[in-house]
Amino acid sequence: MNVAHRTPAALLQAALGADPGRPLVTFYDDATGERVELSVATFANWVAKTANLLQGELNAEPGDRVAVLLPAHWQSAVWLLACSSVGVVAEVGGDPAGADLVVSGPDTLDEARACSGERVALALRPLGGRFPQPPEGFLDYAVEVPSQGDRFAPFSPVDPQEPALVVAGAEWTGAEVVEKAAADAPGLGLTGPGSRLLSGLPYDTWQGLSAGLLAPLATGGSVVLCRNLDLLDEEALARRVESERITATAR
Repeated sequence: MNVAHRTPAALLQAALGADPGRPLVTFYDDATGERVELSVATFANWVAKTANLLQGELNAEPGDRVAVLLPAHWQSAVWLLACSSVGVVAEVGGDPAGADLVVSGPDTLDEARACSGERVALALRPLGGRFPQPPEGFLDYAVEVPSQGDRFAPFSPVDPQEPALVVAGAEWTGAEVVEKAAADAPGLGLTGPGSRLLSGLPYDTWQGLSAGLLAPLATGGSVVLCRNLDLLDEEALARRVESERITATAR
């Protein structure tokens, strides 16, 4: 594989072809007790449905910019790979006023209303649940995504040399994202297939995105993504490391 000519979405497709049943993202929220484990196949299905929503329902096109106002969460990871699948630029923590679309969690809805384009809201409830009352001016992701197709094909081929990700003021192409993620792997303790990284880092930095999704994806590993990890004491953390067969941590 030549990572210089790949995108994150292409890496996911390669993982799907190699071992669809293995865990890819395991998510904990230590404020709610939620635990969700997604295999490569299940994660890829969510990505395909979300990409179809982006491309078909929201009319997103390659080069469009999506302000991603979401915390470290398994559904945030899905959105990042869906953006890569369509060829739109994921601006993590980006300015909604300058974006073509915005996707928001429940805590950033007021900020997200500055976007004049399509707005999508995620309740981030256990099991991907919907809002009890849909927020005004937003599509409820949990309502819209189930009916989307399970397979995705972009209307236009995604160019790995075009911008794909913006975080903390830095912009990278799809190929650069893959190269950087693969280069990060040794320092994160990811040694290849079977590596399992526990990350408690937020998604608002490159380091958090790399540890929490991209580097494990680029190296055939998996991630245990923990939100609100600071609520866990050291004894409980040690039990999680053992039960989840963790080989490396990023905190």
